This record gives sequence, structure tokens and C-alpha cells, in this order.
Amino acid sequence: MVESEDFPQCGFNLLETSVCGELVVTKSNCNNDSLTCQSLLLPIADLPVLKSATQEVVETCLNLEELAIFHRRNTQTIWPKENDLSAVYSLEQCPPSSTLQVERNETTGEILGVFEEDIHSGINLTAKNACTMARAPGAPVDRTRGSSNNFPFWPGGMEEPNADELISVTKSEGEEIDFQSDLLSCPAGFETGVTFEANQIGQEHKLNMSDIFDQYAFEELGSIPEPKVEVVPKEQSDKPLVNMENETVDKLLPSLNLKSTRSPSENIAMPGDKPLSEEKWAYKVDIDTSVTNFHQQVPVMARTWPFELDTFQKQAVLKLEDRKSVFVAAHTSAGKTVVAEYAIALSAKHMTRVIYTSPIKALSNQKFRDFKQTFSDVGLITGDVQINPDAFCLIMTTEILRSMLYNGSDTIRDLEWVIFDEVHYINDSERGVVWEEVLIMLPVHCNVVLLSATVPNTMEFANWIGRTKQKKIYVISTQKRPVPLTHYLYTGNSNKTNDQMFLIVDSNRKFDTAGYQKALTARTERSNKQQKTGAKVQRITNPASDKGIWLSLLNRLCKLNQLPVVAFTFSRKRCDENAALLSSLDLTSTQEKSEIHIFVNKCVKKLKGSDQNLPQVQQMSEQLQHGIGVHHSGILPILKEVVEMLFARGLVKLLFATETFAMGVNMPARTVVFDSLRKHDGTKMRNLLAGEYIQMAGRAGRRGLDDVGNVIILCKGQVPEMAELQIMMLGRPTKLESQFRLTYGMILNLLRVEQLRVEEVMKRSFSEFGSRKNSKAREQRVRELNVQMKRGEEMRELIETTDYEDYLNTCQELLRLRKSVYKQVLSSPSSTKLIHPGRIVVLSCSPYQQHLAVTLKVNTSRVEKYFTVMVLTEKEPPKTDINCWDPRYIMGQLLTVPVSTPCEKLLEITIDDILVITNKKLKIQSDRIFEDCKRREIPRFSSDLPDKATGIALQELLRILQSKDCGQVDLRADLGVNEIDMVENILSMNSLIDLVTSAFQCVSSPLFNTQVHEVAAFVQLKKELNDLKYLLSEKSLLLLPEFKQRKLVLKQLRYIDFGGAVQLKGRVACEISSHEIVLTEIIFENVFSTMEPAEIVALLSSVVFQQRVDMGDVTLTPNLKEGMNKIIEVAKSVGELQWAQGIQQPVEDFVKTLNFGLVEVVYEWAQGTSFKDITNLTLVQEGMVVRTIQRLYETCRDVRNAARVIGDPTLFEKMKTCSELIKRDIVFAASLYTQ
Repeated sequence: MVESEDFPQCGFNLLETSVCGELVVTKSNCNNDSLTCQSLLLPIADLPVLKSATQEVVETCLNLEELAIFHRRNTQTIWPKENDLSAVYSLEQCPPSSTLQVERNETTGEILGVFEEDIHSGINLTAKNACTMARAPGAPVDRTRGSSNNFPFWPGGMEEPNADELISVTKSEGEEIDFQSDLLSCPAGFETGVTFEANQIGQEHKLNMSDIFDQYAFEELGSIPEPKVEVVPKEQSDKPLVNMENETVDKLLPSLNLKSTRSPSENIAMPGDKPLSEEKWAYKVDIDTSVTNFHQQVPVMARTWPFELDTFQKQAVLKLEDRKSVFVAAHTSAGKTVVAEYAIALSAKHMTRVIYTSPIKALSNQKFRDFKQTFSDVGLITGDVQINPDAFCLIMTTEILRSMLYNGSDTIRDLEWVIFDEVHYINDSERGVVWEEVLIMLPVHCNVVLLSATVPNTMEFANWIGRTKQKKIYVISTQKRPVPLTHYLYTGNSNKTNDQMFLIVDSNRKFDTAGYQKALTARTERSNKQQKTGAKVQRITNPASDKGIWLSLLNRLCKLNQLPVVAFTFSRKRCDENAALLSSLDLTSTQEKSEIHIFVNKCVKKLKGSDQNLPQVQQMSEQLQHGIGVHHSGILPILKEVVEMLFARGLVKLLFATETFAMGVNMPARTVVFDSLRKHDGTKMRNLLAGEYIQMAGRAGRRGLDDVGNVIILCKGQVPEMAELQIMMLGRPTKLESQFRLTYGMILNLLRVEQLRVEEVMKRSFSEFGSRKNSKAREQRVRELNVQMKRGEEMRELIETTDYEDYLNTCQELLRLRKSVYKQVLSSPSSTKLIHPGRIVVLSCSPYQQHLAVTLKVNTSRVEKYFTVMVLTEKEPPKTDINCWDPRYIMGQLLTVPVSTPCEKLLEITIDDILVITNKKLKIQSDRIFEDCKRREIPRFSSDLPDKATGIALQELLRILQSKDCGQVDLRADLGVNEIDMVENILSMNSLIDLVTSAFQCVSSPLFNTQVHEVAAFVQLKKELNDLKYLLSEKSLLLLPEFKQRKLVLKQLRYIDFGGAVQLKGRVACEISSHEIVLTEIIFENVFSTMEPAEIVALLSSVVFQQRVDMGDVTLTPNLKEGMNKIIEVAKSVGELQWAQGIQQPVEDFVKTLNFGLVEVVYEWAQGTSFKDITNLTLVQEGMVVRTIQRLYETCRDVRNAARVIGDPTLFEKMKTCSELIKRDIVFAASLYTQ
């Protein structure tokens, strides 16, 4: 029996079963007086039979509703809410909108003053809905690369949109927003919306706050005492005070040294910091004057070097210390890397981040190794490699940085410097747009360091960057190379003629004509000698003759101690052939051979199995033993790195390389040799440009090792023309030019952020800089014109009630069209009939307006035809107070009659000086008249009487003038003009003539001569205003028509809706970096749904492979052929849609952007075939195969992310498998620079 002493107030019994001893609570029948409760003991019965496990599972599955989770527990309790009326009396304090910050001297820490700073509340702001830095950080996994769902940070220099700006812009464009009736009520993509009806509450129901305040006696409240304020004298403060609207708040604040609400950074210029007429953002730094007090200005440098810095490097360091952006355009080997290293050291000192961008992956790897030795905390991010992404210094390609900016990477928050190396790569037609996008999208707190070879338009480019980012850019350029160059022509072809090396440009950049003539003579003599002996003169060399040329040249260079040599050859095949020809040449010593053998074997051992025995590996190892190397895109990446490292150590004496070796890899030599001066640029063979030649020739001359660098041009065939050599060697480098273009990826990435507009990015591109750089002055002029237009209200009323404006527009159109027709006829075979000696014309040039003239000569020696005419005038200067808007003037009928004695005047005129070509012709002796007039222009013959021929011509002109029998020439009847375009223009001109002469009433007004000039001036102001507004508006953007066309394509394909909002397909396309539209369509068409991973990755190679191959040599399985046809159909449909919307890219050209030449190779690689075996399936070189598969890995990752966005787990797993299948062995061997 269980006593209930512990529960005196509880009425229940405990029931204990006799079998298992389980206690069950039952209701007790005892009352409060008897608190003793007894437990009940059930009688012992038979043991229960346990159910089998199968039976329990079946019963449980058939009676799921009996599970305990569906039972309501008896212990659930509801606590009623208690009302607390006092809670409504208290309100949370609103957060402040601004705060006071102290400004300090960056060097000494001294307090300079106080400024007010806006507080952007970050509440509810995330990477998914805001562009501000105040938003909450994103997920840690997306910290480095960001996410396509993130908003980018707000680009620096781009003003955030606001309602006042929108209203002012719409008003200036003639539109006005009515916030009562013009607002939309239906969201984009919805069929119906919400109808907001006006509130019909009467006036008697409106609540006035003053009525409430009157009920309380606020006068009884104690007044707030005013604090003691220390006033800072005006002469002691150079900071403007904050203008506060509330006087009470002004009294509460002490008069401190306040600034306006803006960032304290001085390098961020604000509107109004300078006169509107000046829009200068680039400042050239003087490097001719040495910096004498450098160490006083920078007492503690962030980084030091064991050598004295050059002047340009010191100037760059000073600007970096002031946190200014710099553009360093210096010659090769001048020491631009010092500037980059100091920016990195400053970032480490400030505990911020820095990003170093390069145009190519090979240069990124090399810089990673170099900076790793100097700064231990360095990271590398490329398409397939990510090393230490949390480092303060990150090295990456420009494409990676663009992706991080669009994806809102949190790494950008701490970014202080972005270093752009090889900025002249912006001229690349394919990838140059990336540089412009990155510069436009960088946030305001990021400063830039631009490193480039010498270019002629550094100030223009820096001005564009400064205007785009609203920052001052300081341009630092070197005037000459640290190691001068000498240029030679080599005409020898054997050891007997290896002394035929002639200097043509010395170290002072002076062209030696005598040296050129010697080279020409030597080449001609050998050709003549070959002809005498009966040998065939070869204009195109063969391998045997090439071998002789190279052996003789290298023999001479060895004697002169001019090794190592970089031989630039503009063909991968020729590089390999030249290296193979010189297999018998040995340029290394025994010790050097040992070093090469050890190093090459050590690197090759890092490869797996059969990869160590690849033919290219064996061949390259043997060539390197002799000191000969090859460097081009067809070489395996690891072998290229081996060659680069051996060349840097001086063990490679002769390097055959293509142009890419000069683009980024900083490895100078003593001598540079040009195998040829002509290259194929993808469309045609042409001579090297000056910039290309200078870039490659600049690899000659090692600073600190060589006094001069030698550049040698091989004259295998004929000696190049002198003019061509002068242009290449002494010409100006290639200008930096915009390669900005619109891509679907850019458009979708910007459209998904409502605050960002594609038009704003287009407006800030380098291509639009020429037309936008004077926008401030134009805006000022618009304001002035608006003021003038407001003063002319009476004139506006006159224009609205009369037809003056239509008349003036018709006259201007007639004058324009008539000049155009005359110029068309002059460029046609009928030109000899239009104007010839004897034709009478009416002039419009001042001061001979409305004067008759007869044509004497037609001159064609200049680009534009000009005519010698004899004008009928008078001795006194003619007056020009003629109403040029008179219809008779327009028709050439208000002719000027000489008042005094008539005379003649010879003039040279163009077609623009002729108002009307008449239908009158005179039979004159034009040559005799011309000679007579010229003779009497001499002072001693000026009083002579005119010649008889001249007098007759003058009398005829007077007769025609007095008879007024002079009309316009009929171009169709008199000249027989029958070209369709000209006939249409002539008919239009005739109809305009009829309108001018009879269709307008304003010409009959008695005040016509007075009013027409006033109206014309007003109309001219209006036209100028409209032109300026057009230039300032987005309608003048060069790429605006293409943008509208591409938006139509996206709407038709349902990537965006008709309101411009990005849809699911658009979000998927944002995940893909290249061929985003075609790949997205392929994904949504389920082309890959029935394919195996190996087949999918093989077909995806078509979007990354670039080299053209013969498809007849490619063998595909039936599934691959079917998949290829489906992809071509998708691409064709997209191309046809583009063409239908007006995009000028033929469908065939769009389909050809997909290249299926490596499908078989990639398929076999994904099946596990060794690399040695797949190279036997194609003629494509090994390096190109590796590069394609590496890029394919990035594409697989993009498609995998796209499958995640869609929610397709099957495709996601397939793409994950694809990545695993191809990422193996030599294709993804680790870079030697990262080990």
C-alpha cells in the first residue's frame, strides 16, 4: 500500500499491475477528509502472448493515426494573455540618423576636427536585398567568391537614385510624374493588382495636432538651459559648419569644427568641389625633378629595398602613402613591380586587403610565387585553384574579380587596393571588356593601382577612370627605357656571311639610313650572285636555309656574348620546327646540363605513370639539355613553367616563343630576334603594329646586367621597306581603346538588382567617355538656355499662333537637302555638266551673299573639289544686311545689284559656298579672264582696264542680273540624272521649294522682316537646348539600340518578364560564365537528361574549345552525334531570334561559336583513357587540350550551380560526376609556382 503523504491535496489512486509492475494513475474516490489512498492490486492472470515483430510492424503501418505523436497530451496547458495597458504609453527611441566622427591626421594621429556622418541602418539589410556596406555579412561559405543570389556592392562614383533626381530628370525630358494618378497598381508578372481608392473622409473628421496641443499647458514645463559653447574663431578653422534646419538643435550643439555630411576622404571628389567648366580628374606627376625630401615625407616606409628607388617610384610611393590612386605607365624592366609591392605592404600595415589582378593565369601563378617569398600571407584564386583565400593579399585573374564584384563577395568589404597589371591588355578584343566592367563596378572605398607599358593616351584613360570613380588619378610615366635598345638587320645565311648584321636604329632612337642601305646592298649582291651561278632565288625560305640562318646568327651571338636570346616566331608550328632543326646545336656546359637534368627530372617526377613518358615531355627534356626551349600555348602547362624557371636561372640560352611570352611573363633577355615582321591576326596577314613590336622588343636588355638590349630582325627573304621599319621601331605605341560590348551575362547580372541600371554602366564605359566627358559643362549650358527660354514667353506665344517655326524648319531642310544633292551630283559622272567653266552660280559666302558669279576653273587637286569663280561686285565693300530668311533669298532671287561702278573679284570656293546653281551658262574665255584678273591684282597693274574677254563676261552678268532671268538648274532635265537615290532627293527638294514659295502665311505679315529673325534666334536656342538634352540623355548611348534588342531576346526567351524582372531562366544564366543563353536553353530543354556524364562533359567542350579543326577527322558515337545535333538546333534557334530582333550577327556565325572538334578527345578522357592515348586522336597540341579541359572544369561547375538553382538533383549529381571524371593526372597537375 502506498501512502499519499507527499501529495495531500491530490485525489488519485496508483494502480499497480501484477505482471510487469507498471503504475497507472486512476481517479480517487476519497474525499478531503480522508487523504489516505490505497493502491489496487490486480489479480494474477495468465502471462500475455507477445506479438511477433512482423505483426507489430503491419499493425503500426495500417493504423498510423494511433501513433503517440497524434495524441493530445493531457499535460498541455494554456496561459491566457494578460493585458498591460501601460505598455502603449512608452515608445522605443528612434535610432539617430547621424553621428559625429573625429577626423585625424593619418600620419601623426592629431585631431583635425569633427564631421557629421550619416548612419545607414543595417537592420533587415542582407546580401540578398541591399547594395550598401551596412548590410549583414553573407554566409561564410560565400565569403570569397560570393553568390549569384547576392547583390553587388554599390559601384563607386555612381550616384544612388532618389525621388528628387527622378522627378527632375523626367521634367527635363518633358514628362512629369503624378504621384496621385500615375503610379502603377499591378506588380510585374501579375494579371491583376490592388485598386487604391481615395479616402473620402470629410474635413470635419480630420485631426489637427494643434488642437491637441492647445489642451495642455506646455508653458509650465521648465525650459532647457543652454550649454556653454566655446566658439572657434573663423580664422582657426578651415572646415565649414554643418547647416542644420532646426535652430533649437543648433543651440544645443557646440560650435565645433564641423564639416558637411560627406566622407572625410579627400580623394573622393564631390559635386561642386570644382567649377563646372573644369572636369579634370587626371594629374600628371613630374618625374624630371628629383624628390629631395623623400625620407622626410615618408620617415617609416611600409617596405624597403636594398637599392635606391627611381624618381617615378618615389612619386608613386608618396601618392600611395596619401591613399591616392595612381596610373604607372613605364617601359619594360623599369620597375613597375616596386609600386605594386609597396601597395601590398601598405595594405598589410593598415590591416586591410589587396587584390592583384593579371590578364593570364600563368602570370598569376608566377606572381603568387614572387609575392609569397616577400609577403607570407598570400592567396591565389583561379578557375580551378584556390589557395589560402582568406589571405590579405589575393592574386587572381581579372575575370575572377569581376565575378566577385557581381556576386557581392564579402572580401570586397576590407579591400583597400586593387592592382591592375598589364592594363594595355584592355585592347584585347575578346577580354578587354572585363577590365572596364571591373573598374566601373569597384566600390567607392577601393583605390586602384594601374600598371601598364607606355601608351600615348595615359591622360585620357586616367581621366575616364577618375570621372567614372569620381577620384583623382595621378599619372606617372617614364620618358625612356632604363636599358636602351639597338636594332639590327641580319642578312647573313652562313658562317661566311654572319658578319652581315647592320645597325639601323641606335640607342638614341635615331634611324641609320646608311646601315639600312648596307643591308639592302648585301642582300641584293647575294641575290645577284645566286642568279649568276644559276641558283634559284628563294623568296620563301625552306627548313634547310632556315637552319643555316639560325646557326650563323647564333655562332655570331655566342662570340659576342649576346646570349640568352628570345626568338619571337608567330606560329606554334614554326617554333617547334626551328627548335627541332637546331637539335645538333649545344649551348650549355657540362655543369649546366647537370643542373637542367636534375631540375627537369624533379619536375617530371611529379607526374603520374605514363604522363612522364609523353612524347612532348621527352622531346622537351632533350632540347633543354642543349639550352634550347620552346614556349607557346601548345606546350603542356607544367613544361612551360619548367622552361620559364630554367630561363630565369639563365640555363635556357635560346627560347623560341610566340607573342604571348611578351604579354605578361617578366623574363627579359640580352637579345631579341624576330623571325618575321608579319603575323596572322585571325583574319589576314599584316605587319606588326608599333605597339606589338615595342612590347616584344622590350624584352631585350636586363636591368643591372646589360648596357644595351639588342633587337635583331632576320631578313630571310627581302629586306623590309624602310618606311615599314620606321613605323614599327619609332612609331607611337598602340592607344588604349575601349573594347566594351554588351553581353547577356552583364545585362542579367545588372537587371537582377533593381537599383542598378544597365544604361548607367554603359554611360560610364570608356567608349562613351569622349561624348560624356563634357557633361558638366553641357548641364551648365542647359541651365543657361532654360533661363533664356523662360524670358521668351512672348516669342513662345508668337510661335504657337503662327507658322514661323514650320517655315524656318522647311527652309533649313531645303538648304541642307540642296547642298546634299549638289554634292551627290558632283561625285557622279554628271559632275562635268553641273559646274564647268561658264556656269553661273549664286553665292552664299560672306561678304558676297546673293552675288552672281561665273565659274572659271574646276580644281580637283584637293580631297574636296573647289572652284575658281569671278564675282560681279563693286569697289566698295558690299553690305550684308540681307534678310537671309526671305523666300527670295532662299531661292537665290534676292540678287545684289552693284550701286556704284561694277567690278570683278576672283574667289576660290567650295560647294558649301554656293547657294544656287543656275540654269545659265556663258561662252567665255575662262583662261584669258583668269590671267587678266590675276595680272590686275598686282598693284602696278591694278589701274589697267579689264581685258575684252573680262569686260564681255561682266556685261553678260549685268544683263542677267537686270533682266532677272535666272532660275535654278533642272538636275533631271538638264543633266539627265537618273540614279534612284538622287532622283528621290531631287523630288523632295522640289516639293520643299513649292512649300517655301507658297505654303506659309507668315511671309505675308508686315512684320515678317523683324519677327523672323527673333523667331529664328529663339528656335535656334530651342534646337541647341534639345540637342544638349539629347547628348545628356541615355538616348545618345552608342550601344542603346543593341541593349534594347538584347532585352527583347531575353523577353522572348522568358529570361526576364516584360517589366524587366529576372525570371528563373535568367537566374540560371547568371550562374554561367560563357555561352550563358545556349547552355541555359540546353538545360531547360533537358538535352542532358538521358546522357551519361562522360557524354555530357564531351558535348560541353564545344563551348570552351576555340581552335578550328576538321570535323571529318572526329569520330563520334550515335549518342554524341544526337546530342551535338540538338545543341546545334538550340544554338540555331537562339541565333535566328537574335537576327529577328535586329542583332547583326548571322545565324551561321553564331552557331560557329560552338566548336565540337574536341568532343571525341574529351569523351575518351572522361572514360579513363590515358593522356598519351587521347593525343593520338587529334592533331591539336597537348597544351591546347589541357587548357580546354581545365576551362571545361569551370563550365561543369557553372552547370552544376545552375542545376542547384533549378532544383534538379539528377543533373546536379551528373555534373558533379563530370567534374570528377576529368579532374585527374597531368591535366590538373599542380603548378610549380604554387609548390
